[in-house]
Amino acid sequence: MSEPTVEYLVYIEFERRREGMIHAMDGGLWLHRHVWKGRAMAHLVSTDRERLLAYGRAAGLPEDRLQYKPLKDPRTTERREAWHWDLVGRFLPAKDRDADADRRLRRVTE
Repeated sequence: MSEPTVEYLVYIEFERRREGMIHAMDGGLWLHRHVWKGRAMAHLVSTDRERLLAYGRAAGLPEDRLQYKPLKDPRTTERREAWHWDLVGRFLPAKDRDADADRRLRRVTE
């Protein structure tokens, strides 16, 4: 497999959980931030396992840390295969994205 383009690895954060779930159900990368036991973390979620693995390779995440968890599609209420990375510490992306990241994000979503 050739190296994925940057756009392929761009995640999107959503204000509304439902919108993020729909994006993940459509194969996109959804970054869902939360706090666990007082520690900031995020799940990077998708139904596209290969896309998550490509992100993991680019970020230096060990493949065996990818977690399988079927999720309910909010549009149909049917359970679908889905995976996620737990992102903490140095793997947790900063909340403030730089201008280049914003431009890449716009290219992906247009």
